[in-house]
Amino acid sequence: MKGNVIVGQSGGPTAVINSSLAGVIKAARVNGIEKIYGMHHGIEGFLKEDLIDIGEYITEDSDLALLKRTPSAFLGSCRYKLPQIEGNEDVYDKMFDIMEKYDIQYFFYIGGNDSMDTIKMLSDYALLKGKTQRFVGVPKTIDNDLPITDHTPGYGSAAKYIATSMKEIIRDNESFGASKPTICVVEIMGRHAGWLTAASALCRGEDCSGPDMIYLPEVAFDMDDFLARVKHLAETKSSVVIAVSEGIALADGTFVCELGGGSDAVDAFGHKTLSGCANVLTQKIAEVTGCKTRAIELSTLQRCATHVASRADIDEAYNCGYYAFKAAKNDETGVMVVMRIRDREVYTVSYETFDIHEIANVEKKIPREWIINNGTDIGQQYIKYASPLILGALTPYYSRGIPKHLTLANKKVK
Repeated sequence: MKGNVIVGQSGGPTAVINSSLAGVIKAARVNGIEKIYGMHHGIEGFLKEDLIDIGEYITEDSDLALLKRTPSAFLGSCRYKLPQIEGNEDVYDKMFDIMEKYDIQYFFYIGGNDSMDTIKMLSDYALLKGKTQRFVGVPKTIDNDLPITDHTPGYGSAAKYIATSMKEIIRDNESFGASKPTICVVEIMGRHAGWLTAASALCRGEDCSGPDMIYLPEVAFDMDDFLARVKHLAETKSSVVIAVSEGIALADGTFVCELGGGSDAVDAFGHKTLSGCANVLTQKIAEVTGCKTRAIELSTLQRCATHVASRADIDEAYNCGYYAFKAAKNDETGVMVVMRIRDREVYTVSYETFDIHEIANVEKKIPREWIINNGTDIGQQYIKYASPLILGALTPYYSRGIPKHLTLANKKVK
């Protein structure tokens, strides 16, 4: 094969984003690619010509095995929005000049919705200008909100961490409550889609009743109804644990976190910073019930916990990266790798590609019919959907008693 490879990672990291990177690297090497470049901090680094020679860090399969056990983005990530093509041709000309300088023929971007928009615009510009480079998106997001694909790499591991943590929180909270219950509100990531918060239900089983209520952003939040339900639980239970998405909002669109005077900061894509929802709710609960309350925000822990990653998720992330290279080799461009589930009972996955124009900037939410009990819980349809995604584990490599990681400090060639 002629030409070199470049791969980048973008957006919020996950526990398995490096497994997708490992898949791209392995497939490229199997197919005789001599030079594999990495974008240092995604497309933002690429525009600065800040490129990494991956061969200086990863030489053996053992390095790839360690990479798969390393959380976050090995190459560094970014939240950088490319401008629209019209009126900004100079930006795109610069990017293609860089590709030609380094003889880059295959371009892979591992990321979520905004990253797929980058693939869309680059492939469109290449088509417009008659360029030969191939652009393929590799799905990644713990939010699980990319359309077309059944689910996204990163989600299964985040769901496993959330279910595990929720079970441990419930166990801890049950230790108290001899007189009045402790009411615990656990805030979980999820701006407009509740896939992550729904995962709290996966802890339910013979040894755990699970959260008492689950609130997702797909349903408008009713504060009065919420407080009435919590008051009833406080009068009838010795322990109350509630899971809420950070993005739950009132019927008028006001985020619950804003009721506490949240930040007005936005990122490069115009996404408002969401944090503090659990604090707002526990303050109101304390006023209504007089019970002790506790707010827990899982925050970045839910996306970087490779020590409790799902083996199914790790394998699928790797396969998505590997398949992305195969697609580019077959002259596909302007596509993203998607996963299809052939059988959920005997869990079977297949991989294919889909037109990036049908994916970029489209957000997939939990089906409304999966949300039950007047918007306060998630049903069995979700449990059936998500249960296979959290199965299995990959034992970390340990050093000094803690997991070992591969980082850019591990340079092998001077």
